[in-house]
Amino acid sequence: MTTNDPIADMLTRIRNANTAKHDAVDVPSSKMKIAIADILVNEGYIEKYDLVDNGGFKDIRITLKYGATKNERILTGLKRISKPGLRIYAGKEDMPKVLGGLGTAIISTNQGVITDKEARRLGVGGEVLAFIW
Repeated sequence: MTTNDPIADMLTRIRNANTAKHDAVDVPSSKMKIAIADILVNEGYIEKYDLVDNGGFKDIRITLKYGATKNERILTGLKRISKPGLRIYAGKEDMPKVLGGLGTAIISTNQGVITDKEARRLGVGGEVLAFIW
């Protein structure tokens, strides 16, 4: 089945699995999704991700992260910002801050897919893909 917005599909699968308190979730693989999963691991929102074979197709198996008990969620929110019907771009001077700097914005730049903090450090702008907090 094809989706019009595969990144939103990935974020929704992660959000639903986190709400249902699942240990892991499988997402169809792409280079962009692997880059987003890498950011989620580096920022501490998910535990890890692995590439698994699903009958000739590659999937990303994302292992979710919880607090001391499973009732404490590390990942409290995911929101897709730039959509296929309405792309949202931010220049280097007006890079968004999520929850006043407590969250993370994922930005697609000419330097690759990076966080808002990294984009500010490099002095680049780009397409605002998602907010995570």
